[in-house]
Amino acid sequence: MLRHRSARFSGSYVNSWQMAKRICLPQHNSFIIMATSITHQVHDQEFTLKRQGHSAELAYSYPSPGIIDFTHTYVEEALRGQGVGEQLAEAGLAYARQQQLRVRASCPFVQAYLQRHPQHADLLELRT
Repeated sequence: MLRHRSARFSGSYVNSWQMAKRICLPQHNSFIIMATSITHQVHDQEFTLKRQGHSAELAYSYPSPGIIDFTHTYVEEALRGQGVGEQLAEAGLAYARQQQLRVRASCPFVQAYLQRHPQHADLLELRT
């Protein structure tokens, strides 16, 4: 589930994506919903996630009009292996789609993510 909210704080816009992830517990045959809040720091040009005192980020730049370049992904060790990088990539790609931007992926993690998820191929920058 992906919900977008936009709020105004001290003259700047901060966008937040709420992502819920279902985790199946076989012994109980039930699901737990784990909500993750990803914040879009517009002025810092990054998407950030904070969970249990740890953080992760996906940084970007605008190298030319209509192009967003995902330049760097960092996930603290305590959050690795939990799909946090993927959640950040999805939030960044959702933003690019919403803003009708073409995507350049200078970040090796985002490059690999895009190769594994061809449904985002229509966002890629066409290079000549």
